Amino acid sequence: MFGISFTELLLVGLVALLVLGPERLPGAARTAGLWIGRLKRSFNAIKQEVEREIGADDIRRQLHNEHILSLEQEARKIFTPTQQEPTPVQPVVEPTMASQTPESGVPVAEPAPATPTVADTASTAAPAPNDPTLPPRAP
Repeated sequence: MFGISFTELLLVGLVALLVLGPERLPGAARTAGLWIGRLKRSFNAIKQEVEREIGADDIRRQLHNEHILSLEQEARKIFTPTQQEPTPVQPVVEPTMASQTPESGVPVAEPAPATPTVADTASTAAPAPNDPTLPPRAP
């Protein structure tokens, strides 16, 4: 532990025997053993407490880092636009109930008008002012 050899321990024991005498030496050795045991236990308790604190700090630091990484990933999801192509919107055309057959009296649906092509839209400069498909204008 401290680098004490057997000869040095023997020398310390011989000096203690001469100073304390044979009557008080066993009591002094017992007391010294108790103090050494207490010191070892207190050092071990302090060492374990420090290791627990260091371990707890590491765990806290790791949890904090994981929390920051999850927040960073959520921010990337929010701020990074998705690269999806927009799907073209198809106009919904409802059949009109314009004509009735005189024999049955049941209304017959007229076929829906075809969607305009590029050539049709190019030939039409502007819609008619009384077009019922347009929203009403403010006066």
